[in-house]
Amino acid sequence: MPNTIDAIATLLFAIAVLHTFSVPLFARMAHRNGPHAGVWHMLAEVEAVFGVWAFVLIVCMALLGGTEAAIGYMDTRNFTEPLFVFVIMVVAGSRPILEFVDAVVRLLARVLPIRNELSTYLVVLSIVPLAGSFITEPAAMTLAAILLRDAYFREGGRAGFKYLTLGVLFVNVSIGGVLTSYAAPPVLMVASTFGWDAAHMATHFGWRAAIAVFINAGVLTFVCRKALLEGGNPATRDNDGRPDVPVVVMLVHLVFLVGVVLSAHHPAIFLSLMMMFIGYTEAYKRHQSRLMIKEGLMVGFFLAGLVVLGGLQQWWLQSLLGGLSPTVLFWGATALTAITDNAALTYLGSLVQGTDEVWRYMLVAGAVTGGGLTVIANAPNPAGFAILKNYFPDGSISAGRLFLSALFPTLVAAGMFLLPV
Repeated sequence: MPNTIDAIATLLFAIAVLHTFSVPLFARMAHRNGPHAGVWHMLAEVEAVFGVWAFVLIVCMALLGGTEAAIGYMDTRNFTEPLFVFVIMVVAGSRPILEFVDAVVRLLARVLPIRNELSTYLVVLSIVPLAGSFITEPAAMTLAAILLRDAYFREGGRAGFKYLTLGVLFVNVSIGGVLTSYAAPPVLMVASTFGWDAAHMATHFGWRAAIAVFINAGVLTFVCRKALLEGGNPATRDNDGRPDVPVVVMLVHLVFLVGVVLSAHHPAIFLSLMMMFIGYTEAYKRHQSRLMIKEGLMVGFFLAGLVVLGGLQQWWLQSLLGGLSPTVLFWGATALTAITDNAALTYLGSLVQGTDEVWRYMLVAGAVTGGGLTVIANAPNPAGFAILKNYFPDGSISAGRLFLSALFPTLVAAGMFLLPV
């Protein structure tokens, strides 16, 4: 049986999940400009949801167990992932990095034997998510979301097209990071415990994920071909009349990006790199656009709240996972990921004793498969949400429509991961 704090934490976690699904309602209330519009606007910021309810939990812990107990709990939490996502969003979202990636995407798109309007879209939804296996999933999400925003999302309306695109993007980023053992948060949490290296990930997960990514991107490109062709050539990045970024500046930014990725487990290092990066961008401001510091902080706040609330869900999640057979575990993990963070899910699963290799595979495969169903399912999702939300009706994204849009690509991923070896 859970103790009082565990029960309160689970209740607040459930409220936070319901709050996340209710964001469009609060957004509509905010747009009415009534006397309480400011409050409704705050409640409509999905990036603030888990942080706010995590704060309520800490207050409850302080009232029931004293401030030392609350502070002691916070000291045991690992906030490396929220900090890393914040830093990688700022660095990867900088203008020199975006221009470099945009040039690579357009080069690859010209190689494909289809219209440029279709090929660019296909590359952004397939190659960029798969690149997340090397530059980390949060970096891939940031880059893909900004490229989609600038090329396809600025035009008003077309909500159906945007939801379908977002669903495939979230699913492809979630499964696209499993070619290596360090880039996807749910894999990173268990790789050392399970003894999985890059070779293991590539042979057991990677090829399945790559096929699913290309199927999802290809099917959606075909389905949306009319909307893509009517939209004309994808928009080039707006430089506001400024000259192109020099190659040397691009290379320096790439060095910073690689440094942050390589130091992903060491906050003192990647935070120091970000401080140096901000100084460099100030020195060469004429080659920069506004850094995504506000967006990165909001996403980091969201993930930190998830860490605080999720840390007390072990009492029911671990016992539930331990009693499932491998096949049931796969679908259970896929479903549970929609209402929890998939990294937390795999970590709790790794604590179950006496599991075999098939059980472990199904746990991780299910967790990454369900990573696109909701904004809280995978750590990079809030980054894409923050970048793209203002281009949807009422400036918010419906959790229900996102779930439905991600359902087909999720089933494609499930079919690939369930194929016999």
